[in-house]
Amino acid sequence: MKNIFEGKVVHGQEEGRKLGFPTANIEFAGEIEEGVYAGWAIVDGKKYKAGIVYRKGTNILEAHILDFSGDLYGKKIELEVGKKIREIIRFKNNEELIVQIKKDIEICSLES
Repeated sequence: MKNIFEGKVVHGQEEGRKLGFPTANIEFAGEIEEGVYAGWAIVDGKKYKAGIVYRKGTNILEAHILDFSGDLYGKKIELEVGKKIREIIRFKNNEELIVQIKKDIEICSLES
């Protein structure tokens, strides 16, 4: 079962961008379990695969949109949260996090 959320892209802390994996952040009201998900982003009517993260205690969904580049700030997008691929993990350093993000993106790219 997919959860679908729509919202305007807002500024975050740009941690993903600093690591080389920019995210589109949308505020949402809803229920979702904390974790990393394979999903999709719909931007201007076009559907892209995406890795989506939700951290408990926030009202933000972060989506790294595969095969997309461009400025989305202030634009309305839709996120379809699909299969959960893992729990949130605390990493010792950015290098370990980057290795895991690359694995997550590979999984997301294979999801249909």
